[in-house]
Amino acid sequence: MGDGLIERAFALLGSFDSEHRAQPLAGLTRRTGMARSTALRVARQLTEVGALERLDDGRFVVGLRLLEIASLAPRGHGLRAVAMPFMEDLFHVTGHHVLLAVRNDDEALLVERLSTHDAVPIRFRVGGRIPLVSTGVGLVLLANAPADVQERALAGFVPGEAGDAIRTADDLRRSLAEIRRGDYAVARRPSPENPRTTAAAPVRDEDGVVAALSVVAPSPQFDPAAYVPAVRAAARAISRQLRTGQGGR
Repeated sequence: MGDGLIERAFALLGSFDSEHRAQPLAGLTRRTGMARSTALRVARQLTEVGALERLDDGRFVVGLRLLEIASLAPRGHGLRAVAMPFMEDLFHVTGHHVLLAVRNDDEALLVERLSTHDAVPIRFRVGGRIPLVSTGVGLVLLANAPADVQERALAGFVPGEAGDAIRTADDLRRSLAEIRRGDYAVARRPSPENPRTTAAAPVRDEDGVVAALSVVAPSPQFDPAAYVPAVRAAARAISRQLRTGQGGR
């Protein structure tokens, strides 16, 4: 494949999301801006190698070959394999959502999520992207990100996107400093229907912060005296496993 074809292939794959899991050719053309003939040619080539599959009705879906390849990503499934036993413990102790995320440029990417069927609703899905400034895991990752990433977040800050506690870019800068000092974040999202609070902590390997772990609970049920220490303890346990190179306890 030439460079142009690789870019078009990734653009086409990137057009799939949780609301567009199966797309006809017209959908691929519309969402990528490609000419119909180009989108069809790229889709056929991706289908031939298993990156896409074609349904009986002609629509395209993401192929299993991508799952096989993605399972080798050390910041995805490798991290998940180490973290999962501790995430399960945290989930059983709290009974609320447990999230594990990594930073991907100026966003967070959700690696794993444990939830009960009756937990407070959240929109985040495994493999989905999460804002850095408006979530607990995002704030932890942003607080430990390189300076240029933090400055872009501060420059692009939109009032209201981070909740009542962070109203301005200066508030965000102070919050990031507090998160680095305390080694955890508490983020509150006020909502008449669904107020929720998050406690998050960094996960480290020998090179620094590689992920963030959090518990998300309805605000009336959130107990910082219980959840913050529990999240920090789980994050430290995962960090020890990553630093020692062990995949289990």
